[in-house]
Amino acid sequence: MIKKLLLIACLVMGSKIIVHADDPQKVISQVQKVTLFLNGAQVTRTSIVSIPAGNSTLVFENISPNIDVQSIQVKGAGNFTILAVKHEMNYLKQQDKQKQVEALQVQQKILRDKLALLNASLVINQEEYNMLVKNQTITGQNASLDVQKLKQALDFQTARLTENKKKEQLINNQVAEVGKQLRQYERQVADILKSKGNTDATSDILVTVSAKAPVLSAFSLTYLVNNASWYPTYDIRAKDVNSPIAISYKANVTQQSGEDWKNIKLTLSTGNPSVSGGKPELKPYFLNYNMYYADKQVSITKVSGKVTGANDRQALPGVTVKVKGTSIGTVTNTTGDFSLQLPAGNPVLEFSYIGYETQELPVTSPVMYATLQPSARQLNEVAVVAYSSERIQMKQELQDRVAGIQIRGKSTLSSVPVEVQQTENQTNIEFNIANPYTIPSDGKQYSVAINEVSTNATYQYYVAPKLSTDVFLTAQLTDWNKYNFLSGEANLFFEDTFIGKSLIDTHATGDTLNLSLGVDKNIVVTRTLQKDMTAKQALSSNRKEIRDWLITVKNRKSQPAALLVEDQIPVSQNSGIDVETQEISGAKLDKETGRLSYSLAVNPHEEKKLRIKYQVKYPKNQGVIVD
Repeated sequence: MIKKLLLIACLVMGSKIIVHADDPQKVISQVQKVTLFLNGAQVTRTSIVSIPAGNSTLVFENISPNIDVQSIQVKGAGNFTILAVKHEMNYLKQQDKQKQVEALQVQQKILRDKLALLNASLVINQEEYNMLVKNQTITGQNASLDVQKLKQALDFQTARLTENKKKEQLINNQVAEVGKQLRQYERQVADILKSKGNTDATSDILVTVSAKAPVLSAFSLTYLVNNASWYPTYDIRAKDVNSPIAISYKANVTQQSGEDWKNIKLTLSTGNPSVSGGKPELKPYFLNYNMYYADKQVSITKVSGKVTGANDRQALPGVTVKVKGTSIGTVTNTTGDFSLQLPAGNPVLEFSYIGYETQELPVTSPVMYATLQPSARQLNEVAVVAYSSERIQMKQELQDRVAGIQIRGKSTLSSVPVEVQQTENQTNIEFNIANPYTIPSDGKQYSVAINEVSTNATYQYYVAPKLSTDVFLTAQLTDWNKYNFLSGEANLFFEDTFIGKSLIDTHATGDTLNLSLGVDKNIVVTRTLQKDMTAKQALSSNRKEIRDWLITVKNRKSQPAALLVEDQIPVSQNSGIDVETQEISGAKLDKETGRLSYSLAVNPHEEKKLRIKYQVKYPKNQGVIVD
């Protein structure tokens, strides 16, 4: 009997040991490294895990819910075998977050009730004041005036009115204090709701392992996440046309992956650079019967506008605005306004903002207005209130930035020079940032310095008067490929003055990069039609039209200017249309496109004139729009 009891006890203890070994082991891991692409990021987590003998399951918690499951990679060092890797969503964390919000809401209700009582006290106090002011009759109409009673009444009324005003001031102070506490609670609720981004859950990675003996192992988890991106911006500074150009290369980083990246090693990957441009470009001017250029070949090189929310029509600050398929982007200011330089072609703008659906709009006008719809993934009405409070907080931070205050956040920005090592891979360039960075999952923009470049440049002014008489200062950089620039918007500073924004165009395959440094109003260019002639011949079946354009260049500067002027003559695409070039003032002519190029050296206060004259002959029974 005793032997049987011992056997049963051993079986029970053995079964308990097995159950304990099979229980999932929760593992705390830290984000160690992030490789951030133009869209998306690769996250690497590390952890030291004690693995028991036998089969066991390791649960890596608090992982982003927005991961690409197929991208999960798990590595571990030690004498054990990884049997399986599984991904599961975890909605329990959201319940904890909701409990915290509900506890804060209870405190908010107490404060709102107190505020209601204070407001009621103000109303009662005001009624007492009105009664004291109106009740000023001391005696009847026929009664004699008692000076003593009058003095007593006046003293009483003065004392009561003074006490009334003191009480009103006290209540107002209490109202202000309660309002301040309410705003603090609203911000706390907003912080809890955004602490993991606009997500309803976290996720777990379950790793099943088998070990013959207990072992201590260093694990590494790698996976891809969405809702993370970066785009470049530049500060271009030129002292004068005889000095080198200084270029500050910066990355604007944002992420809403659902997990905070704290003190991580950050690597920026360029991916594939995109095409963009800053100044207007001439297109071939082809002629054919009944052709009409309705748009006058006007290209949109800059777009501005405003972004609002569809639910309340209020401006949205901090919205990310990007040219789809490129690295060009910006963010809206405190009033929801934005301005962005555009590349050539038919660009599409992409608007994204925390708590709202992403929207894409083609650029059809220099002025655009976007209205974003609230995301269906918002938690509840509390989330809407929280985002409203968060919008106020973000607006204040943006105002601080405009005022010149450096927003340090959580040690994400630093005035210490950033050490960056560039690595050229087969298909992209990587910038390895030596200093650790913290990028919260809040959808805000964080600036990361990449490089500081000082290089010699060749300066030249440019104008295409048919499109615009504005004269652009341009700079040509040679051997620019070694800097690994991407297409992006640039802030321009010339002669220590901010002169506007432009675009760095990295699409060129040559060794020279053209930078547009903005408009110089001290060089004036005009283009006027001298004479519009239509010659008809009675015995001829043809009609002749002549265009005679005069381009005048005036240099108002105190220094000489090298100016490139580009114009064009029409090009015939029909054998029945004949274009005769009569005068081009020595321009270089591209016969395929009709482009005319003038390289001028204009002395201070000098004026030069260029003449473009051509004749178009076509059958008189056909219609040709010459210009």
